Amino acid sequence: MKKYETEIRVIYADTDAMGIVYHTNYIKWFEAGRNEFLRQIGYPYSRLEEEGIWLPVIAVTCEYKHPGKYDDILLIKSWVKELRAATVLMGYEIFRKETGELLVTGTSKHGITSPELKPVRLKKVNPTLYDRLAEDLES
Repeated sequence: MKKYETEIRVIYADTDAMGIVYHTNYIKWFEAGRNEFLRQIGYPYSRLEEEGIWLPVIAVTCEYKHPGKYDDILLIKSWVKELRAATVLMGYEIFRKETGELLVTGTSKHGITSPELKPVRLKKVNPTLYDRLAEDLES
């Protein structure tokens, strides 16, 4: 399993009145990590859409361990946890880069669909992408 890394700096607008990262921002950063993961394997969302493949979110989990704070540089690690015929489950960890402290873990489950939101079997419609995702599958 290969984990892909993305960095984000916490800006003031990402925090609450206590200077702590507002909890829903982690879900947004999961998406940033997923976007960069796809880009790094050669399939940015723009290419997927051109090829008629959508990845709508159907479930998200997020476990908060320690708070992120204003001006932290966060390291988002993203990887494929599970790949099925018409779904993919992504895993995430977000760390405070300076200390290596684990802040959040989570997952996002995505349907693999046509633009009409009809499930498609990825191995059939894009075997190259299926194989690429399977290469990085968590063992």
